[in-house]
Amino acid sequence: MQKKYLIIYNDLVRKIQESGWAIGNLLPSENELAREYEASRETIRKALDLLSQNGYIQKIQGKGSVVIDRNKLSFPVSGIQSYSELAEKLNLNSRTIVHTLKRLKPEDQRESAKFLKTDPTESIWNVIRTREIDGEKVILDKDYFNETYVPMLSEEICETSIYNHIEKELNLMIGFAKKEIVVETPTKEDHELLDLEGFTNVVVIRSQVHLEDTNLFQFTESRHRPDKFRFVDFARRVKD
Repeated sequence: MQKKYLIIYNDLVRKIQESGWAIGNLLPSENELAREYEASRETIRKALDLLSQNGYIQKIQGKGSVVIDRNKLSFPVSGIQSYSELAEKLNLNSRTIVHTLKRLKPEDQRESAKFLKTDPTESIWNVIRTREIDGEKVILDKDYFNETYVPMLSEEICETSIYNHIEKELNLMIGFAKKEIVVETPTKEDHELLDLEGFTNVVVIRSQVHLEDTNLFQFTESRHRPDKFRFVDFARRVKD
């Protein structure tokens, strides 16, 4: 016999798929669902956890369970694409807002210099941008560039495409990147610059990006609101 939380889960999926609750709507509270299904709150919680794991709802602290769009934007994680390239490919209604563009002072370089593996004689550019999609600020990009390879940046370049500037104007070839993907609690900066709408975590992609000649020229930290994106990769089985 099927466990009760699975029966409740399947019934809630059916209701969501039949538009019983529209995207952005709150599900009834755990207490209300417990009464409706004549189940314990623990059983309801298991059903809701499964809904969350399968991309039907997002639990938001202080609000409850919100129905989300399962057709999230698919962001590839294995390739190296600029945000402007992805926005064009996905036909996003998007704009970039530049918050910070500056050369870091030596005393402010400690953390970024560690990731860029620079020495104190090398200057580092710091660029902080938010990406707005359909009127919501959902990505915070924090970039650090070794000035040895990227000697000049402007706000116009940062609003359009730094990679285009590097490849077309500086005639450098971007080669490969090492990436890390983690889920973190939002920082004060996230709350200030993103429209988090009560979300209690962000998906963070940290990348060290190298030129074709293997020189490390960029460290980037891209922080995403979790309801908008699905991070995808292509994997092939390799036999020994």
